Amino acid sequence: MVLLFILRLSLFQLMFHHTCAWDQPIDLTQAFTSLPLNHSNLVVQRPYDVPEDQRYSFIDGVHKLWVYSTDKSHTNTSKTDPRTEIRIHGYDYSSGVWQFEGYGYVPSGTSGVCIMQIFGAYPHATTLMLRVYNGSLSYYRTTVLMPYIYDRWFRLNVIHDVDASNVKVYIDECLLYETKGRGGTFHYFKFGVYSENNRSYYMESCWKGIKILKKCD
Repeated sequence: MVLLFILRLSLFQLMFHHTCAWDQPIDLTQAFTSLPLNHSNLVVQRPYDVPEDQRYSFIDGVHKLWVYSTDKSHTNTSKTDPRTEIRIHGYDYSSGVWQFEGYGYVPSGTSGVCIMQIFGAYPHATTLMLRVYNGSLSYYRTTVLMPYIYDRWFRLNVIHDVDASNVKVYIDECLLYETKGRGGTFHYFKFGVYSENNRSYYMESCWKGIKILKKCD
């Protein structure tokens, strides 16, 4: 197991060495305006039959969200899979250039789960899902963006240019993925844990430093 971890970490470092210019840091928020966020903008969606504090905590600036594979959905009429997510409320958008920024942490063992998404698309439900499978961070389940994401804080920036139908995903200021949008007339950001196929029994992610930004006209 130790050897496997070292090999995966070495691959991660090699990949970043070839794709990131560490000596030339970039300001991803330049030309963007950071929008005010307060408690009313952070709506916790959790299994409907348990109190919020049994699936979510906010301590020392860190949002901790967890869910079990056997949990119920967030409403008693929904047929979706178990989740504990924060839905960004008040900043739904249909045009312009928007950005999500946050520092995330995924503990070992969490797998088969979406940790961040852009909701809204057509005919799909989402424009972007970032998922974790056995330690790898993936775009949906089609493309591995990072081979090992467990047990460390990482900075995530997601930029959605609606009019240009473009989405960019950055980890620690490194552009890992760029893709086309998926249509739709409104969008919003979500983060936390939303169980997917082949999920682990327990799923958790932690977040801090959340920002929502909009590009200046």
